[in-house]
Amino acid sequence: MLHRTQTTVCVLLLLLLLSGGSTALAQNPSRSPTETTRLFYQMLREKKFREAFLMSIYRSAIEALSAQEFEELRPDFEKMAIAISEKIPAKIDVSGEQISGDAATVFVKVLDADGKEKIEPASLIKVDNNWIVGDRENLELVKKAGKQFFFEARINAHHNDVQDMMTRISLGQVLYSQNHNGKFGNLAELVAAGVVPKDIEGTESTGYRFQINRSADGKSWYATAEPAQYGRSGRLSFYLDATGVRSGDVAGKPLVVKN
Repeated sequence: MLHRTQTTVCVLLLLLLLSGGSTALAQNPSRSPTETTRLFYQMLREKKFREAFLMSIYRSAIEALSAQEFEELRPDFEKMAIAISEKIPAKIDVSGEQISGDAATVFVKVLDADGKEKIEPASLIKVDNNWIVGDRENLELVKKAGKQFFFEARINAHHNDVQDMMTRISLGQVLYSQNHNGKFGNLAELVAAGVVPKDIEGTESTGYRFQINRSADGKSWYATAEPAQYGRSGRLSFYLDATGVRSGDVAGKPLVVKN
């Protein structure tokens, strides 16, 4: 359920949610931008998340997370790690680098959504005489947000996922009704028909609880979605019917819509 367009490698990594501690990998003033980038992606592919992100602008936020918070975020960074592995080939190929003072760009060969190879820039900056992955603008954002940065990133991603899921529900109802004499389906029926994914029945993937409410005659319906953990997995509650999607912050309660 990942959906990011027109992103550089660094923007995609902005949503990775990881935790970590100290390691010597992050302290090597002699490592070049290209060497840093190669090692960074190698660590990600090997799922050595802590080592990798201590080499990035996310270090301060990572170090602020407790062990419990890390476990809470584990499903998110595991999911994003899979996306990175699909995007970055096992053999990390770099076409060149540019250095300008304390900023650098490494040009990495990646695979697009169609599996075609293209070049994307990975930004690096020098901090305490070490090259780290990321840019200075986002470094300041991470420092300002602290560990809450990761939770805000997750909430924003979940809000986008719910919007996408609502679209799938709407289209799924159209397909379902075409094959059931104009009657719409409930959640279990839409899943069984294969028009919406099965993970909609749980909260792990989206961080939301979905419900589909159907009239007794099956001729009308509406869907709702509320965060499984208000303020952690999401803030907005959603309501969908034939007129479209509406959302609002009602402290995790179902959104009431007056027709």
